[in-house]
Amino acid sequence: MHNWILPENIADLLPPEARRVETLRRRSLDLIASFGYELVQAPLIEYVDSLLTRQDAALDLKTFKLTDQLSGRQLGLRADMTPQVARIDAHLLNRQGVARLCYAGPVVHTQPDGIMAAREPLQLGAEIYGYAGVAADVEIVELMGECLKLAGIDHVHLDIGHIGLFLALADAAGLVGEAREAVFHAIQQKDVPTLMGLVAGLDASLSAGLVALPGLYGDATVLERAEQSLPRLPEVIEALAALRGLTTALAARGIVPNFDLAELRSGYYHTGLVFAAYAEGWPNAIARGGRYDHVGEQFGRRRPATGFSLDLKELAWRLPATPARSAILAPDAFDARLADAIRALRAAGETVVVRLGEIVDVEELHADRELIELNGQWQVQPL
Repeated sequence: MHNWILPENIADLLPPEARRVETLRRRSLDLIASFGYELVQAPLIEYVDSLLTRQDAALDLKTFKLTDQLSGRQLGLRADMTPQVARIDAHLLNRQGVARLCYAGPVVHTQPDGIMAAREPLQLGAEIYGYAGVAADVEIVELMGECLKLAGIDHVHLDIGHIGLFLALADAAGLVGEAREAVFHAIQQKDVPTLMGLVAGLDASLSAGLVALPGLYGDATVLERAEQSLPRLPEVIEALAALRGLTTALAARGIVPNFDLAELRSGYYHTGLVFAAYAEGWPNAIARGGRYDHVGEQFGRRRPATGFSLDLKELAWRLPATPARSAILAPDAFDARLADAIRALRAAGETVVVRLGEIVDVEELHADRELIELNGQWQVQPL
């Protein structure tokens, strides 16, 4: 094997692709900032106990781990930035009111999330801390949609679920450990035959409720069917009421979602609403999010939280090519007046490329003008 072969699901970005990704990143962050979100930056690597939430075994499996040569403690490469942002909100900012935070940076996965998915996504996201009301969820869903529009995706299929339904049924049934994981996975995969076998020995109403979850998919009438087929546990009643409230609030924004009450893919650290956005031509969800009101608890501050994230690399590749900036070609001459002219042009926003070597391809340099000396003055002329 040649040493320049990259690992599976890891890829380089050449200049045209990198320009598309970077353009989308900048525009997305500017859009998110217009909603009042502040940018934070967290390290790519830190101690594992800060990167993982206690509830999310799936995130643990996705995280690369290694030993810190300085401390001897276990380090992890982040696989998701939400725990880091929760740490910043709880441990560093410590604000009393609502905090709107956003981020953009690489994450690394031990396994791809889906078919053709990258193991080094460029994750962009926005999160609201400190507000439990439905208005925060609506804002996050709306902001996610606006970010997807920037990527040229106008028609989004939005699936909404509530992980609290599974949690309530699993807790009531006493499901723990591997048994709980197996049931979770079967519901996630909508594998009803396997699911029926796994819950056969449980209380009849709880078993029927768990088996019903994969079939509760469709328009708003799903909520009526859920009310009829799920046990009347307090947490179930509360979750269905939250989904109805969200439906009404989204309608005021012109957003009509579908419901998938087996939508559990967002992970165990979510506590309530979960959602996923799909679009034609993509085999996987193009954005995900939800509510995770317990995520800051391990950092000593439990605050309501909701947010979304997406992979800029996955979205940018279908955008029209971002043209390189046209450049001015300058000679390689040790002339103080030339150096001043180059500095002035760059300060004015121009790209100036100094000619190096005898072979110069103006197309590769994207040069359409050149600096030449005329009557003792350095002037820009067409090539």
